[in-house]
Amino acid sequence: MILSMRWFGPGHDTIPLRFLRQVPGLKGVVTTLYGSLPGEVWEAAAIRRLQEEVASAGLAITGIESLNVHDAIKAELKERDHYIDNYITSLSRLGEAGIKLVCYNFMPVFDFTRTELAHLREDGAAVFSYDQAVIDTIDPGRMNEHMERISQGFVMPGWEKERVRELQRLFELYQGVDSEALFHNLVYFLKALMPVCQRYGIRMALHPDDPAWPVFGLPRIAGDLPGLLRIVQAVDHPSNGITLCTGSLGTRRDNYIPGIIHALQGRIPYAHVRNLRHTVPGRFEESAHLSADGSLDMYAIMKAFYDTGFDGVLRPDHGRAIFDEVAMPGYGLYDRAIACGYLSGLWEALGKQGKGGA
Repeated sequence: MILSMRWFGPGHDTIPLRFLRQVPGLKGVVTTLYGSLPGEVWEAAAIRRLQEEVASAGLAITGIESLNVHDAIKAELKERDHYIDNYITSLSRLGEAGIKLVCYNFMPVFDFTRTELAHLREDGAAVFSYDQAVIDTIDPGRMNEHMERISQGFVMPGWEKERVRELQRLFELYQGVDSEALFHNLVYFLKALMPVCQRYGIRMALHPDDPAWPVFGLPRIAGDLPGLLRIVQAVDHPSNGITLCTGSLGTRRDNYIPGIIHALQGRIPYAHVRNLRHTVPGRFEESAHLSADGSLDMYAIMKAFYDTGFDGVLRPDHGRAIFDEVAMPGYGLYDRAIACGYLSGLWEALGKQGKGGA
């Protein structure tokens, strides 16, 4: 396990790298050229500057999250091959820089969707939450206004203003794109990427849908084990992998996360590990990573990773806002640092149990 944390880069993240360096066991950061738009070619010089900044803090870039996919690729527009070529160029430059992991998603229009980013829990911590009944009352074309209102002045990943200001156009773009069409567009995209991925040893890691069901009638293809298996089997190459996000898949009560990990053995180069608490159907709130604080068994999840020989990058995901910290929602230091200690402790215990230790 390569323990990492997400860092949004200079000028965007509220947490200095020197603070992350002090988290015990942390090997590096998963980052991106935040501010770059889907379809843009990443410049080698910009990648190099980012690497140098991270290295100067005694850390490494363990992966890229995300190299976003242009909607022309997802919706099969006539210019999709142009944007695939741009993507391949960016992958080549990452590969030349020695970066071997790229997380991405294939969700139409929206990235993750939540109804609150600072839901107050009984202990005073603030967390992300989702309520389908609230979503059902929101005009999809004005979802950007809702997210801007609840994001506390921060630009949330996947909700950049340059993108969401065109929501109406994006919804029109996906008219007629059902789940089957979206799946075949993903396969077309992945097949085009495999030669460059093989050349540089890059592993692509598709992030599951979040939440793991259709939102505003938009198609979803990566929300359960059958969907994920279909994706890895359609392009059966070691470079075609999955980001195992326990929080995203865990939005569905019928997703048994340890079983999914076992079924995808060898195809999980990257993991987001977090917990959440289900309240009523269609409603959940995120929680501390501790098993007892949510609905997921974190020991069973980490044991599944250990038992399947997971050696990829793993990071805690959305943290609670605690101790009056002011930070990008979900990405403060304190709770994620606590989570690193908790997950590392589980991993150490599993390792010692596996070796017959006391």
